[in-house]
Amino acid sequence: MNPELYSPSELRISAFAKALGHPARVVILKLIAEKGECNCGELVEQLPLAQSTVSQHLAELKKARLISLRVRGAQSNYRINAEVYGKRLKAFTALSKSILK
Repeated sequence: MNPELYSPSELRISAFAKALGHPARVVILKLIAEKGECNCGELVEQLPLAQSTVSQHLAELKKARLISLRVRGAQSNYRINAEVYGKRLKAFTALSKSILK
């Protein structure tokens, strides 16, 4: 893919859709939202996935900026990046409305 062919908005919408494109990532987002924030180990306890797989999904969500990492001492917790998530959702909704009119 050549990113120069697409607008920044199109690239952000695509990254948002890709981040939500795996059911495990949807569940991870739901779990983080329910708890406010949690670490990888807490997510592993709730999912039928290996720690390395959960870490890979967290990396994809972080890459899309839908979650952020907060380090407190030795503890690293993930939380929803509400500002970015809201912006991406708004752009995705606007795209959907333009397609369905």
